[in-house]
Amino acid sequence: MSKALNVSYTPMMGYDAAWDLQKSIVKSIDLGEQQDTLLLLQHPPTYTIGSQRHPEHLLLSKQELEEKGIGLFEIDRGGDITYHGPGQLVGYPLLLLEGEGLDLHGYLRSLEQVIINYLKHHGIEAGRKPEYTGVWVGDLKVCAIGVKFNKCRSRRAFVTSHGFAFNIKAGIEDQGFKGIIPCGIQDFGVTSLEECTGESFTVEQVAKEIMPFFTEVFSYELTGEEVTDTAR
Repeated sequence: MSKALNVSYTPMMGYDAAWDLQKSIVKSIDLGEQQDTLLLLQHPPTYTIGSQRHPEHLLLSKQELEEKGIGLFEIDRGGDITYHGPGQLVGYPLLLLEGEGLDLHGYLRSLEQVIINYLKHHGIEAGRKPEYTGVWVGDLKVCAIGVKFNKCRSRRAFVTSHGFAFNIKAGIEDQGFKGIIPCGIQDFGVTSLEECTGESFTVEQVAKEIMPFFTEVFSYELTGEEVTDTAR
């Protein structure tokens, strides 16, 4: 039986505001006050360092970050450093995971599968690399994934937070990824949907197109017919 999913799209939201919003919604879902939610949005140029904490993978000084206008946050998701910026679709699924056979690794594989299925729809063969989380086209990463499983207070269950960062616009790999060693991976580079297809997309377009793939993989039913533009 499909569950209801609340979805919103925000054209641009600061990272700190989005992080606070995630924590608020996670708490509400844990208390049973809010249904599962998917936040789709873009961030201004931002680096986030995950729980692996490898500051040496940031190649820019504090002064250079200020000159380039790139924010920096040490956060509570898994993984290493990554970049968020305009031209990238960021998805934060805030979902209650419970029941028999709870599979946290399976959740990561399902997130990857959403992107893989979407890319297949556009004629792109994407897949996984066994040693790395994320979605790859050949040896180039097109989507990074890093999540947190927040333990519920009164039951054996988790609410997910953080999520995926799907590169959409061509050239995004030059905007911010060159200032870091993305996810600590030196052997492979990054790419984008536009680079892979040779076509043009808007981030909002992809946010709308990706929803049937998300709801199919996770067995959800949207509360509305379309992704909603939400200004915050």
